[in-house]
Amino acid sequence: MKKTVRDVELKGKRVICRCDFNVPQKEGKITDDIRIRAALPTIRYMLEEGASVILMSHLGRPKGKPNHDFTLQPVAERLSELLDKEVLFAPSDTVVDDSVREKAAALQPGEVMLLENVRYRAEEEKNDPGFSKELADLAELFVNDAFGTAHRAHSSTAGIADYLPAVSGFLIEKELKFLGEAVEDPKRPFVAILGGSKVSDKIGVIENLINKADTILIGGGMAYTFLKANGCAIGSSLCEEDKLDLAIHLQEKAKEAGVALLLPVDSKCGDKFAADCETCFADSEAMPEGCMGLDIGPKTITRYTEEIAKAGTVIWNGPMGVFEFPAFEDGTKAVAQAMAESDAVTVVGGGDSAAAVKQFGFEEGMTHISTGGGASLEFLEGKVLPGVACLQDK
Repeated sequence: MKKTVRDVELKGKRVICRCDFNVPQKEGKITDDIRIRAALPTIRYMLEEGASVILMSHLGRPKGKPNHDFTLQPVAERLSELLDKEVLFAPSDTVVDDSVREKAAALQPGEVMLLENVRYRAEEEKNDPGFSKELADLAELFVNDAFGTAHRAHSSTAGIADYLPAVSGFLIEKELKFLGEAVEDPKRPFVAILGGSKVSDKIGVIENLINKADTILIGGGMAYTFLKANGCAIGSSLCEEDKLDLAIHLQEKAKEAGVALLLPVDSKCGDKFAADCETCFADSEAMPEGCMGLDIGPKTITRYTEEIAKAGTVIWNGPMGVFEFPAFEDGTKAVAQAMAESDAVTVVGGGDSAAAVKQFGFEEGMTHISTGGGASLEFLEGKVLPGVACLQDK
């Protein structure tokens, strides 16, 4: 267990907090502020406890140099509205300079400021100790609440903890609780649903969950690598030819562990990868040439949703098909709906799965939707996340 902001004295302390304000924008206007809202409970708690708070984040990919297309000023403005309190923005092409240091030193308890995009500095992604120290010198305590970047060892996520006591905010605490409990101490049966395009993206997750889950449901483009490995005709479906032996190995490993690893028994296909393609249905044993599997079929939907209905815990990472095309959204939508209607603990592992849940309006029915796509994937693989490992243990 990691220490959180509840476990440390905040009154009169100057705190620097890493958030994930990497929000989408159009013409300088924020189009989705969900990541900003996710940070509010931690920020409010620190301010109410009498801390002066310095916030930092990255935004986009300015490639290690100042680029005002990626300034955090719109975030400061939106934060001011949400907190109903002025958030002092500290613009600097170097993120930290004498003016920023003066502003930080003058900050009073209950006041909050936001630094410029930490990726204006090339040192950030290199986890450069010098830049880590510059950030640390602004404060007396480090709080990490950016789960979405916790899998990266950068100056503002991990390096800074070499110079300051480090604890988590409420968002990381919540992520560790739900992802951790779901994997390590699940209510059973434990069903893992894995989709997406490539087996290679999910090797670590499958291998880790084979040791923990009762049932693994495979969907998305990666299912066709498994099916071809099993001797099925897959038409022109996506396939990683160099991963066929691996697909056999993973199935054998699951069998040895007593885990049911289920593959699609049918698919909804298109004659090309396009929203307006001609569609048809095909059983997994007999997909015609020229057909491309772009979603799980109705028989598979029935089979998978029945497994979800029986589950005590469900973790989902990766869509069942190309849900961005309306003709191929049914599988992903059915999985999201089955989870939302289930009595199980339901955890959505960020990324495309989280986007699909939001698109189909099933957010309220989920126990937890992770804010970190890459971070949640690495957590499910059993990897150590540098931005979590650097935090103090309870």
